[in-house]
Amino acid sequence: MTPVTEAQPGDILLAEPRGFCAGVDRAIEIVERALLKFGAPIYVRHEIVHNTYVVNDLKQKGAIFIEELSDVPPGATLIFSAHGVSKAVQQEAAARGFQIYDATCPLVTKVHVEVAKLAREGFQFIMIGHKGHPEVEGTMGQLLEGIFLVEDVADVATAPVTKPDQLAVVTQTTLSVDDAAEILAAVKARFPNVREPKQQDICYATQNRQDAVKVLAPKVDVVIVVGSPTSSNSNRLRELAERLGTPAHMVDSADDLQASWLVDRPRVGLTAGASAPDVLVQQVIARLKALGSVSVRRLAGVQETIEFPLPKGLGDKSMAEFAASRS
Repeated sequence: MTPVTEAQPGDILLAEPRGFCAGVDRAIEIVERALLKFGAPIYVRHEIVHNTYVVNDLKQKGAIFIEELSDVPPGATLIFSAHGVSKAVQQEAAARGFQIYDATCPLVTKVHVEVAKLAREGFQFIMIGHKGHPEVEGTMGQLLEGIFLVEDVADVATAPVTKPDQLAVVTQTTLSVDDAAEILAAVKARFPNVREPKQQDICYATQNRQDAVKVLAPKVDVVIVVGSPTSSNSNRLRELAERLGTPAHMVDSADDLQASWLVDRPRVGLTAGASAPDVLVQQVIARLKALGSVSVRRLAGVQETIEFPLPKGLGDKSMAEFAASRS
């Protein structure tokens, strides 16, 4: 499929990149390899990634998703989700004697490591993120105290910081770049000596997918985002397209697509959040063609080549070799 720069009526214009990122690929593969190596059931704390299709597929293969460690039997294999967990969860899991594999995205782990390092140096923290999101709970749970959540600019004014000259900012990786920048500006205005991240905590995949939507949205009449309602980065893609002036809708599957969205909007832009598999994108394309779209074209964009290593004991062979060795 040759990349194009413009869309014609009847076109489905695909954002590039879209869909799975390296952290999601790694997390899913950890569960699949654990199932092959140890057999079902394998327990996973929280949804491994925020996508209904992926979670249901792994359930059918023998994964059991839990929130409370008390629901995991002694001696079981437990996997932490891609979003990361708090120190308290890590310690409880170890105390219960589970065989543990950590599928936390390495970019989230980077934030955890930075928080721990600066906390030892006496820093307090402001975390920019969404209350209740598992990544936020995991990052804030690296410390017992001294880390304060801000969800918007208004929250900055009431953050109970007591060490303004020893203050650092961390960010939920899946936030909107623009939203994070606005809140960070408010933090810097109140706390001029705040320490910013060495590198922005918005992950490369979130950044790349948002940049692709910035290119896509002005070229089409409507944007469709493939992603589950619980997916933060998918929701941010839809919001971004709308801020750019293009109607946008998010679908968990092709069945969610409504013909009314396409009335008088013959140029359709299509993207997918970092936790949405390509099979869902292909199903949405088939549905769009059934509703009158004629051709599929791909925008030029960043080609992602990042790969993350698997945990020791699960990553010493290719998936095919690994499967063959367990049969």
